[in-house]
Amino acid sequence: MSFFHQLRHALSDPPPEYLLEISEAGIAMARSSAPGQTSFYALEPGVLTVSPLKDNVAQPEELARAVATLAPPNGKKRRRAALILPDFCTRLTVLDFDSFPGDAAEQLSLVRFRVKKSVPFDVESAVISFAAQPAAPNSKRRDVVVVVAALEIVAKYEAALRAAALHPGLVTVSTLAALNLVPNTGGAPLVAAKLTGRVLTVSALHHNVLRMVRCVELPEVTPNEVFGILQPTIAYMEDELEQRPERVLLCGFGEPDSTMRSDWKAELDVEIEAVHSRFGIAGQNNAGLLGYMQSWKES
Repeated sequence: MSFFHQLRHALSDPPPEYLLEISEAGIAMARSSAPGQTSFYALEPGVLTVSPLKDNVAQPEELARAVATLAPPNGKKRRRAALILPDFCTRLTVLDFDSFPGDAAEQLSLVRFRVKKSVPFDVESAVISFAAQPAAPNSKRRDVVVVVAALEIVAKYEAALRAAALHPGLVTVSTLAALNLVPNTGGAPLVAAKLTGRVLTVSALHHNVLRMVRCVELPEVTPNEVFGILQPTIAYMEDELEQRPERVLLCGFGEPDSTMRSDWKAELDVEIEAVHSRFGIAGQNNAGLLGYMQSWKES
């Protein structure tokens, strides 16, 4: 996948020294000098409560202490870092445009206008990041990946890094980083489902382009609740693309055994596979980290 690969190359070389992925469960960390080695600091319940609507960091001192434990400050020198946030603290969507201007200011204005009525906070003071994906041959239509977050929410996460003398030069969300783990399908449609706690993020891809993404908090994590999100996604792909996805890639569900594969295939009529990286199976709290490390290794 290309989204995070392109974002990473927007940074000057060398890559940031530290990479941190934050979730309610804890912080996963790796260093660019040793991308195969990761650390995890478990957070006590209540330190973070992930939400797109309110302050996530209930105990900022504890979050800062966790970051400093993983990346101890070295005097006053600031180290460059990439910060991967939970999907659910943002609004993540794909907007389609019949045509998309080349001017960056015009692009931002269009994106802001489209998302203004769909987010429950002031868009004018929000953090907005977007990336226009490649257009299909002989088409002006552009699918644009958009991430919107309340400025106050992002600032509290960044503050924990700054307190440890880390400079978060790049901030993104877990799913966009994890898309680096999606294998090349030769253009065949597929669905990726990423679970973190009770938050499920489902992505629909075709020709290596993200066509739809949906992030929801489940009342409970059961097969029926997950199927209730996956089935409409598969139906959307059949209606919009006139093709049924060949497989569903699972992340955060563990390695599916034969019973799980059989049950899910019977329910969804697609093959079920787990998302892997060269560093191991992607879990609930490190998929973005592994996806970013995948791009490190490929460069």
